[in-house]
Amino acid sequence: MKQTIKWVKLFPLILLLSCGGIYAVVFFLYRLPVEAAVYPTVLCALLLLAVGLRQARRNQAKHRALTCLAALPDDLTEQLQGFDGRLDKDYRAIIEALARLEAEERERYRCALEERMDYYTTWAHQIKTPIASMRLALEKEDTALSRQLREELFRVEQYVEMVLTYQRLDSESTDYVFRECDLDTVIRGSLRKFASQFIGRGIRLNYEPCAGRVVTDEKWLSFVLEQVLSNALKYTREGEITVSFRDGILEVRDTGIGIAPEDLPRIFEKGYTGYNGRTDKKASGLGLYLCRRICDGLGHGISVESKPGEGTAVRLDLRQTRRRFE
Repeated sequence: MKQTIKWVKLFPLILLLSCGGIYAVVFFLYRLPVEAAVYPTVLCALLLLAVGLRQARRNQAKHRALTCLAALPDDLTEQLQGFDGRLDKDYRAIIEALARLEAEERERYRCALEERMDYYTTWAHQIKTPIASMRLALEKEDTALSRQLREELFRVEQYVEMVLTYQRLDSESTDYVFRECDLDTVIRGSLRKFASQFIGRGIRLNYEPCAGRVVTDEKWLSFVLEQVLSNALKYTREGEITVSFRDGILEVRDTGIGIAPEDLPRIFEKGYTGYNGRTDKKASGLGLYLCRRICDGLGHGISVESKPGEGTAVRLDLRQTRRRFE
């Protein structure tokens, strides 16, 4: 392609030199002074070279302007007022058509995405009604089967909440409400939801009430904490789960199966389940991904330390938001 463009640029000069050569040969054959053909040919070549250099400078300036405009998709055609040549007008018409097409495609995509998000959000809210009805029906019984069904229903509720959270994260605006919260109230509210699972599985809970107050969004922080507790319970067959808060660090430590060293660097990636997730066959790979996204939005840090067979510790650094708001 570049060779073709170079050939097109050099073609006038080659044509001029070829014509000059033909004149020189004819003059020589007719025994006429060859200088009579060479001299005007050289003058024409110099004139053509000057015009070519001037056009090259104009093309270079136009190239720089178009390169700058390439990064300005909005109102692009309004920036092309200085390009008023015949070919420039043709290019401008093409650009205008492409800009209209791109705007139409973008609008169609936005509408389709908005409709899809509205549908999933509506579905997630509607599914909560039968879930609540089933929970009320199961609360009337206290059998091993009803307790198992309540636990599975709780997992369904978590998945529904995960869908709603995922939808909110990808929306254009978030509903973060930062205020100073009583951390003990947040932790107790999350632990209360898992009380039946702690009892049913025989997992001991170690938690001492903390008097800490943190600047955060209580609803989003509760979601993160519940996801961490859910993972701790899922992969802890026996032993205990410890929840502690010291120096602005909220830690959830379990005595579960742990995480393989090769999986640790990727556990916050979207859809990554690792060895444990592939063994469990029920992991979605979204829980920790959402936790990281939410913590980034809240200004909190999140990190994981784990050893296979010894357990996992998830730490939430709640000091960063406080520093940001002070």
